[in-house]
Amino acid sequence: MTRFAGQVALITGASSGIGAALARELARQGANVALLARRRERLAALADEIEAHGRRALVLAADVTVDGEVERAVAATQATFGRLDVVIANAGFGVVGPVERLTLDDYRRQFETNVFGVLRTVQAALGPLKAARGRLVILGSVAGHIATPGSSPYAMSKFAVRGLAEALGHELAPSGVSVTLISPGFVESEIRQVDNAGAFHTEAPEPVPAWLLVPAARAARSIVRAIARRRREAIITGHGKLAVLLQRHAPWLVATGIRVAGLRSRPEPVRR
Repeated sequence: MTRFAGQVALITGASSGIGAALARELARQGANVALLARRRERLAALADEIEAHGRRALVLAADVTVDGEVERAVAATQATFGRLDVVIANAGFGVVGPVERLTLDDYRRQFETNVFGVLRTVQAALGPLKAARGRLVILGSVAGHIATPGSSPYAMSKFAVRGLAEALGHELAPSGVSVTLISPGFVESEIRQVDNAGAFHTEAPEPVPAWLLVPAARAARSIVRAIARRRREAIITGHGKLAVLLQRHAPWLVATGIRVAGLRSRPEPVRR
């Protein structure tokens, strides 16, 4: 399959999870990829893997929370490949906990990555995307539709990017740029091993039952299909689709279920 043959895709948060899986899937479908994240060694290993299968990969060690770094990454992508057709704003993490235990800095840290990091990516890439009549992809979450106790920072950030994606979909349509919001449910990822300060804990157990987790490669296939079709939104995972459907048509039932069942966000990985 070569849906994206000859095209160039830039992916933020490409060092693991959904971002890495998207890089592999887009390369499989013919795209050259620019890989952006903070962990250069992870990106280098992924780039070697992609290039071994005949596509080109550019490693871009950058932080979406730092002004100017995404702009330099976009410029390097254009200098290397000569174009930019798909931009996936995927970088993010989750701050969790009850509001009385969180500080304003916790909320600021969450928004700096999940909201302003997305916005930095959008603003840096708009010019080349308009020139290519390309595709902008924003990673939201089912948590951008349904908020659970203990998830207020993360849910707020994902509600915010859902609003951003909706507004940009209208705003960019005249220029030929499509905007696709991706709202995953539980997908294999390292996000649940990252604490509120953004530190990764390799020893932290996966709090989500294995039967609920969708493999990242399978999720990536669904996401890339939605990108190719220029879908407005794609909700990934069956449980995610059901949850959002119920929230849209029977929000009282969802609220009752959350309270009666005592559902809460995952715990923060313990700092050791």
